[in-house]
Amino acid sequence: MKKEKIYRLAITAILIAIIVVMAFTPVGYLKIGLLSITFLTVPIIIGSVTNGPAVGAILGLCFGITSLIQCFGMDAFGTALMQISAWKTVVMCLVPRVLIGVVCGLTYKALQKSSKRVVLNYAVSSITAPLTNTVLFMGFLTLFFWKSEYLQNVAASLGAGSVIKFLIAMVGINGVVELVVCSILGTLILIPLQKATKRFTIES
Repeated sequence: MKKEKIYRLAITAILIAIIVVMAFTPVGYLKIGLLSITFLTVPIIIGSVTNGPAVGAILGLCFGITSLIQCFGMDAFGTALMQISAWKTVVMCLVPRVLIGVVCGLTYKALQKSSKRVVLNYAVSSITAPLTNTVLFMGFLTLFFWKSEYLQNVAASLGAGSVIKFLIAMVGINGVVELVVCSILGTLILIPLQKATKRFTIES
């Protein structure tokens, strides 16, 4: 049992390191103008499923902190929002990301109790991560900043005069790509990782 805890702690530490590396290198984001596709939900998916929603929340918080750091001059969009309202930007960066891990972890726990289709459980749980991130981040963005002059200018440049059109323009193909890629990667990584974890538990 002690070895298993150390093993899980090691995985969590590795995932935190991966999040930090991905966040500050081109590996973590595919930027297209003001829009960006993030792959940082993948390590959160892995941690949430293997170690539970609490660890998922910690990993999500790490993701959120890296996003917040980028709002200090590293990302033009985030920097502009920080200048409009610092506390709203903090909430927008942190809360959705923490909930990624919570939702993904709880989803997997619930599916485990009702279904023995392991791969399907991985796939459904993985989908919830990028979906939660997109829905909550865009929700907070429009709730906090829609009436700001900056976001109105961004909406105008996209030809989006209403909130719905703005959300569609901002998410669009990028959101679909993020959802598909992250859910597939999460599932493909989880299958061999869980087998390795079970083997380690039996041997220890």
